[in-house]
Amino acid sequence: MNHARRLSDELMPLPPTAVRAAHVLWVTAVAAGVFETLLAVGRMAAEGSGTVSEIVVGLAIRIPVFAGALLVAWQMRRGRGWARIVLTLSLGVAGTASMVVQPVRAWVQGHSLGTALQEAGPMDLVFGASRVLHVAAVLTAVTLMFLPTANTHFRKRT
Repeated sequence: MNHARRLSDELMPLPPTAVRAAHVLWVTAVAAGVFETLLAVGRMAAEGSGTVSEIVVGLAIRIPVFAGALLVAWQMRRGRGWARIVLTLSLGVAGTASMVVQPVRAWVQGHSLGTALQEAGPMDLVFGASRVLHVAAVLTAVTLMFLPTANTHFRKRT
């Protein structure tokens, strides 16, 4: 990176509140994803339900996704329009779909939320609470990235 570019990045004004909040929410979503992964790995190890290779493959996929999400979220905060689109399509659409498909499938098959909560153990409830936070953070971040003040920020920096 040349000196002039580095200097212009250092002098860049703070992004609008909506963009800063979206960035915090993307970091929150990644943190929730890491937490959910740790819970899942812990459960698999405790129950003996996953082989070491299954756990390693799952981590080998998730760790780069988490790291990439943080890097792209940082670029979004800096006003890179491409980053806003990548986050929206990859995590906002595809990622959210992957998180809600199982509960939606259970609901379609006639399972109620009340029954699921009655049958849930403490770890299920913790995982579920994290998943709700995760999905809410993603959906709110996507919304914030497209508010008028955010749009202006991305037009200036793209």
